[in-house]
Amino acid sequence: MQPIPTDPLAQRLLLNGLKGVGPVTVRRLREAFGGELSVALGAPAEHLAKVEGISRPVAAAIAARDFDWAAEMGRVRDLGFRLLSETDDVWPAPLARLWDPPLVLYAEGENFPTERAVGIIGSRYCTTYGASLARSFARDLAKHGWWVVSGLARGIDTAAHEGALDAAGRTAAVVGHGLDLTFPPEAVRLRARMKADGCVLSEFPLGRPADRQTFPQRNRIVAGLVRVMVVVETDVDGGSMITARFAGDLGRTLCAVPGRADSPASRGCHALIRDGATLVSSVDDILTELGESRDQPALALVTDPPEFARWLPHFAGGAAQDAESLAALADCAVAEAAVALTMMEIRGVLTRRPDGRHERA
Repeated sequence: MQPIPTDPLAQRLLLNGLKGVGPVTVRRLREAFGGELSVALGAPAEHLAKVEGISRPVAAAIAARDFDWAAEMGRVRDLGFRLLSETDDVWPAPLARLWDPPLVLYAEGENFPTERAVGIIGSRYCTTYGASLARSFARDLAKHGWWVVSGLARGIDTAAHEGALDAAGRTAAVVGHGLDLTFPPEAVRLRARMKADGCVLSEFPLGRPADRQTFPQRNRIVAGLVRVMVVVETDVDGGSMITARFAGDLGRTLCAVPGRADSPASRGCHALIRDGATLVSSVDDILTELGESRDQPALALVTDPPEFARWLPHFAGGAAQDAESLAALADCAVAEAAVALTMMEIRGVLTRRPDGRHERA
């Protein structure tokens, strides 16, 4: 049993580290004990169990206080992280509108999202087109002074963070595990870039691995931080659909990018649009939802090299081709089509997919 801390932040940290205790439980404790968490922490289990909504196992966990909050605070300092609570000046104000805001936030970085924040989320298994679009959206929004918020996952999330950094903008990641861990492992270098001008946030104690419970919890914070949520690609059962539902429940503007009708990567976006999400296909569409505009075209128009005019129509609409299929469509020899694919890849007009086929970059 750990001693009861006198510091309100340490009290929150202690409760946050107890099994079965979360923001809703703490709200109930505040209501039952006159707003004094120190009194609740000192109450016997039988009294705690009488509080509506608190089970006997949770009451026993609170009474046992089996979380070394002092050691946790020491590790946070040693790792160069920060602990934030709702009383801090830098606490993201939009989180106050959450029904169950996090008790504490573990933070890496010195800058934190403001009211000018847009979420860009989507599938870990996105297409090259989807990743390119997410990166482009994030880059242009960052240029307009908007924070880009996502979840540091592979795919769309990573592309969104990188796009904001490409523009020397600010981006925040909310992760579903302890801040001393990094998932996916290859995101270590991205995190290092982010902490200079942005931040990485977590509500989970150090050492807590990600699981099926932590990601939905993480998603509500992503939704809570932003004014507009943009879903680029997701299947109907993707985790982004959970975040989208949180955003809708919170009254955030929900946008979705349409894709190919036969693409699983876009089925979730199409479902969201069918159910009322705003269809967006350009940064201008997103800025309109944010009440802003810009003078330049939505997406910079890139003139395709004229020598590729024969081939490029066969890649319209996200179509992917290999040498044989392109040769059949263009009515030419396979060798000629193979050379054309290689030259267009070198020039950056096409990109090679993992299956060996090419599609528009």
